[in-house]
Amino acid sequence: MSEQGFLERAGLGRLLAALTAAGYECIGPQRRDGAIIYDRLAGVEQLPRGVHDLQQPGSYRLTHSDSARQFAWANGPQALKPLTFVPEEVLWRAHRGPDGALRFDTEAVAARPRAVLGVRACDLAALALHDQHFLDGPFPDPGYRARREALLIVAVHCSHPAATCFCASTGDGPRATGGFDLALHELDDGFVVETGSDRGELLCATLPLAPVTAAQRAAAAAQLEAAAARQSRRLPGRNLRAALFANLEHPRWEDVAARCLACGNCTSVCPTCFCHAESDTLQADGSASAHERRWDSCFTKDHSHIHGLTIRADRRSRYRQWLTHKLGSWHDQYGRSGCVGCGRCISWCPVGIDITAEAAAVCAGGDHE
Repeated sequence: MSEQGFLERAGLGRLLAALTAAGYECIGPQRRDGAIIYDRLAGVEQLPRGVHDLQQPGSYRLTHSDSARQFAWANGPQALKPLTFVPEEVLWRAHRGPDGALRFDTEAVAARPRAVLGVRACDLAALALHDQHFLDGPFPDPGYRARREALLIVAVHCSHPAATCFCASTGDGPRATGGFDLALHELDDGFVVETGSDRGELLCATLPLAPVTAAQRAAAAAQLEAAAARQSRRLPGRNLRAALFANLEHPRWEDVAARCLACGNCTSVCPTCFCHAESDTLQADGSASAHERRWDSCFTKDHSHIHGLTIRADRRSRYRQWLTHKLGSWHDQYGRSGCVGCGRCISWCPVGIDITAEAAAVCAGGDHE
């Protein structure tokens, strides 16, 4: 990571123009339907200027001020997941040849280069986990790899965490420490620009950057420190594996099951969840089929259906599976928790279930790091 200079707010349009000229489709945050969402960005006027988010358990709403800042919010219901691990895709097709034999063809993925503006540190941590799952090992996922390699990331260090955020306690924010091409500290009058890749260095060469002053550098550091200090929520530890698995019969599981709707909202907005279901779509004459992958949730009944038996038939066992896997057995698989502290599952839960409160109740008095 290397500091490059200071970009005045009016120069942000030059960045979008440079990305477009380089062949990227620009994706950025916008205010729509009462939330911050990522969509195609044609110009800086679409960015949510003066918009702030107020989040609480089961509550998300936007407010507006006269501030010139365009990234003074924590997050919306999306992360990077829909751009890399897409909600629905064909993995392969099968057809019967003239000789009657079945043939299988993988589905080619044409990934258009995309540049995403405004990515938060928590979502970069989630992306690193997805990279580990979908790319590491001898059989990387071809669709994910194509979309990931075509993705350029412009991060913005988070200066306005929501009341539901706890990335400081998981070690995943509010400062982005890697995984980006460019990173911006947003100040009132512009941006301190940092690079994290060769592509970012090349982009910086096209921007009208001024030297960063000591005052600007101090302001950037101070707002990051303040953002971390404002976070009041936290998990009881970063490795809760032992405590969770020692409390599989804790009465709190029944308590949370009485509140949980098993709607799957938490897994839908979670930037690290990647549960999916696979199915085959057949042509009427039986000559061909398409094997498809779709997002799924461990809260659905069919997700644990195996050979006529639903393994997790009740909400208690489904919530317990989600929490113990996310905060416990992910350590066995990936060397860390599956939670990056974004708080989305708290805000977007219709009944306001708080993962930090549930983990603390189950793990109280247990051993954890």
